[in-house]
Amino acid sequence: MQIAGFDKLSLLNYPDRVAATIFTNGCNFRCPYCQNSELVLDIQDNELIPEEEVLDYLRERKKLLDGVCITGGEPTIQPDLIEFIKKVKDIGLLVKLDTNGSNPQVIKTLLDNNLIDYIAMDIKSVFSKYEIITCRNVNIDRLRESINLIKNSKIEYEFRTTVIKEFMTPEDIELIINYLNCKHYFLQKFEDRETNIISNLEAYTDQELKEIYNKLKQKYDYIQIRGIN
Repeated sequence: MQIAGFDKLSLLNYPDRVAATIFTNGCNFRCPYCQNSELVLDIQDNELIPEEEVLDYLRERKKLLDGVCITGGEPTIQPDLIEFIKKVKDIGLLVKLDTNGSNPQVIKTLLDNNLIDYIAMDIKSVFSKYEIITCRNVNIDRLRESINLIKNSKIEYEFRTTVIKEFMTPEDIELIINYLNCKHYFLQKFEDRETNIISNLEAYTDQELKEIYNKLKQKYDYIQIRGIN
């Protein structure tokens, strides 16, 4: 598997778990606010970490770690993702997968074979804005299939949206919530960083996000928020 980054210890990427984080190389979307642009653009220039080096570390630290978060880029475009996860599970670690939901068959295979313990799917915006945000032709039916697979699974899951003014109105957020009707949905504050694919996008202020959140929380008890003070 193409591993372009490896965070050996994190308390943030896997809720309530101590986890290592693996960053896969490449993505099939081009979201301008992506904070891991080096994993999306010019990926042939990235120095890859040997898979066995990562697995050796996990074996050595398995008593200190609860699990592994596999993120990207987009992990499900890796042709050997499933085989790699099997190796991680053989070590005895939990696995969390971050995905954009574009490859439901991969998600189904992982779920059917009990290979993941937590899944987080990014919801970019309302479906009508997906191609504007991702700069790609997007099969919306595949996204819908992934959402249904995740909601009907027996594992922990979350859906999440990074909120940016150019692409997301409060009305859009409510449309998403109504469509998902799920257990856990997170609003995430956008941060303008040098590693974004496009800089100078406009973020909602903490106060604006709090106002949106507080209004929606009155109607939808499963909505949560991340990244504000």
